[in-house]
Amino acid sequence: MADPAPTLHLCQKLSYATGHYLNDLCASMWFTYFLVYFHSVLGFDSFYAGLLLLVGQIADGISTPLVGYETDRHAGFRSYGRRKSCHLIGTLSVIVSFPFIFNPCLGCTENTPQWVGLIYFIPFIIIFQFGWAATQISHLALIPDLAKNEHDKVELTAFRYAFTVLANISVYSIAWLLLHFELTETEDAQHLGRQDISVFRTLALSVVGIGILFSLLFHIGTKEDSSFQRLPETDDDENEDPLHKQLSSAPEPLMLWKNWLLEPSFYQVALLYMCTRLIVNLSQTYIAVYLTYSLHLPKNYIATIPLVMYVSGFVSSFLMKPVNKYVGRNITYFIGLLGIAAFSAWVALDPQLGVAVYGAAVILGSGSATILVTSLSMTADLIGTHSHSGAFVYGAMSFTDKVANGLAVVLIQSLHPCHTLNCCPACAPFYHWVMVVITGAVALVAAFSLSSIMIWPINVRFWYEKGKPMR
Repeated sequence: MADPAPTLHLCQKLSYATGHYLNDLCASMWFTYFLVYFHSVLGFDSFYAGLLLLVGQIADGISTPLVGYETDRHAGFRSYGRRKSCHLIGTLSVIVSFPFIFNPCLGCTENTPQWVGLIYFIPFIIIFQFGWAATQISHLALIPDLAKNEHDKVELTAFRYAFTVLANISVYSIAWLLLHFELTETEDAQHLGRQDISVFRTLALSVVGIGILFSLLFHIGTKEDSSFQRLPETDDDENEDPLHKQLSSAPEPLMLWKNWLLEPSFYQVALLYMCTRLIVNLSQTYIAVYLTYSLHLPKNYIATIPLVMYVSGFVSSFLMKPVNKYVGRNITYFIGLLGIAAFSAWVALDPQLGVAVYGAAVILGSGSATILVTSLSMTADLIGTHSHSGAFVYGAMSFTDKVANGLAVVLIQSLHPCHTLNCCPACAPFYHWVMVVITGAVALVAAFSLSSIMIWPINVRFWYEKGKPMR
């Protein structure tokens, strides 16, 4: 009987979890405040604001599979580790680019043509999204590398998401403080405008400063195995590779990126992951404008309501382990979908939620946390022992969600009833139904995807044929 795989220490899990904190802080600002900042604060046309977000999502979507492919093939900086090397490059890219996104165009005024602003912001957005993708993929790919058993995989995913929630709580808490003090000083400014530029500038700089500290903790405390085997790109490369004899004598042959494309489970998990991210990211993107233009709430609510969502998500993340243990991943994901459907129905039936918006936020936050943690665990299940190509899998999954999110935002913004800084009365029902559709309709598609996984469980089916890998 084989010895049980060693379990990671608590310090190792905590150290790993800090590695995505900067990304999570930036993502919280990006998804929650990007549209409202560029449209309501800087005064960009709603379509142009959506176009900038699409550029970022496409840049991220293209970067993720490329980063995954390259980090699977190269050893990185000597003995530092290939995942941590990629993580470091991504972190530095985020640090040097993100503060410029939430600052006005240098030299621009209110009368500067908006196309000038587009040209100015696009390079910073592309650099930021490349760095974000490099950090995300390398961090996710460390899960199967570090975890030696299924228990550790679930716990690393849960710890990672717990820190994601803490990052969001940090951003919304700082935003609430900044908006609270600004409201105290200028009580006539109940709604967002150019007077709030300094609020978002301070918030962006705070995010980067805090994220740098947590990134240092990750790089100091996380130890990656620096041993590396380069993956062959083709059959001929494998035959010519100096490691050919070693690879051919290994108990399990290496699975290449092209082999994943032949696996039905790869597409099952990709669809489920894409739907999950659409629900989580789009609800986060449009919650601020929904609160502002549909519910007509004061601007401090764009901090308090997301804060409530992520506090409830934080609590839910600690329930993932026992729930997964007793009912399994599929039922756990289904429970999360029920919460998303309940939120969608509540918003649809009550256009003016009032104080009840806090209750709806709790349901949405809990449901989002549940489906996100579970979908990441399913992705780790798909990778299994094939961790050497795990970065490509995470990159491909992320590609589907980034492109889908960007296209969805541009589609929604193109349907916007007005394109001026001051929204018309039609904005209220528009954002109301946007919140209903991006939760309820996408949850329905996710339910069909989950049904296919329940019928045909996640498994690498076609990798082996009579004991040999298929090419």
